[in-house]
Parts: sequence; C-alpha cells; structure tokens
Amino acid sequence: GAYPAPLHYHNFPKSVCTSVNEVVCHGIPDLRELQEGDIVNVDVSAILDGWHSDLNETFIVGEVSDEKKALIKATHDSLWKAIDMCKPGTFYRDLGAVITKHVQTHGFSVDKTYCGHGIGEYFHCAPNIPHYAGNKAKYTMKPGHCFTIEPMINMGSWKDTHWPDGWTAVTKDGKPSAQFEHTMLVNETGVEVLTGRLPTSPRLWWEK
Repeated sequence: GAYPAPLHYHNFPKSVCTSVNEVVCHGIPDLRELQEGDIVNVDVSAILDGWHSDLNETFIVGEVSDEKKALIKATHDSLWKAIDMCKPGTFYRDLGAVITKHVQTHGFSVDKTYCGHGIGEYFHCAPNIPHYAGNKAKYTMKPGHCFTIEPMINMGSWKDTHWPDGWTAVTKDGKPSAQFEHTMLVNETGVEVLTGRLPTSPRLWWEK
C-alpha cells in the first residue's frame, strides 16, 4: 500500500498537514477540536511504488462566514485557471499572473513564501513554481514534467510568520488563509491532473 510522505520528512511528526483558519500551510495535527465556523485545509501526500503524489483541499466546518466561503471558492478557481494554462511551451512563471489576477479581483492576496514544485521519485524537486505575479521562475513545460500547483490565498496581507514548532506557517495579520492543490503531468497536447476528483468523489460544498 501507500506510505504517508510527510511522516518524518525533515522531522515532520505527522502523516498529514492540517491547517486551520489563519494557518497557511504545514499545520501539525493536534488535539484541538474543530469549531463551528472554522475552515481547515487537509494536505495529503503519498508514496506508492516509489512515486510521490500531493493533494490538498480546504473544507468548511458547519456554518462559516460568506467572506470565508468567498476566499475558499476564489482559491479553488485560481488553481483551475492555472491548470487550464498547462501544456507544452507554457512558462511556469506565467501561472502566478493568472492566479494573482483572479484572487485580487476578490480582494485577496497570494502568499509569496511557498510555491508549487516538481514531484515524482522525490517529494520536492525542480522546478519551483511561485503563485504570485512577476515571479522569476525558470523553465517551460515539456511532456513528462510532473509538478504541483498549490496556491495559498490570504484574506488579508500576503505576509506570513511561523509558530515556534518550526513548521506551522500562519498569516502575519491573523486573518484566514485557504489552499487547494493538484499534481499534474504534462503530456503531448496538454496536462493530466493525476489527483483529480473521481465520479464517486463527494461534491464540493458549492456544487450541492
């Protein structure tokens, strides 16, 4: 079977990342119970037969504010706008512009510290794929390239800081952050979303 890629990766202590409310990414699961109105991102990464995959989604807990819902929906849609650009010849640096343009129209900001990445036999490898406009990412997409896109979108400022555990990244202003992620494989004509939803997958809350 598959093995959880985060477990003991650079001493990360758990098998998944759970990022609640103002946590941008790399939240460590703990004994805190989720509360009505929370949003929580669950980041699942697996190793199977020597190959890595990486996926995350942000969920709502009970009734949440309209502003949090708008943040989650804008984050999801910005990811798919970037995925729609993926094909041979696309510059990796151009993904950040389409993500930034979409979320800024909703009044949100793109975290600039963390980025998508190459993935395959290694959990993280080249290329680095920033999600913000004006980045200097190298390379163009070619058939066989496998990578993640995983925009972290903040309700307030893009700036982040860390908790003392050395892993948990949080928004500097304490406002909520949301994230969605897929793993992609570029083919001859476009891209295959390796972590895409199945026909049997639960619907997203705005699709119900």
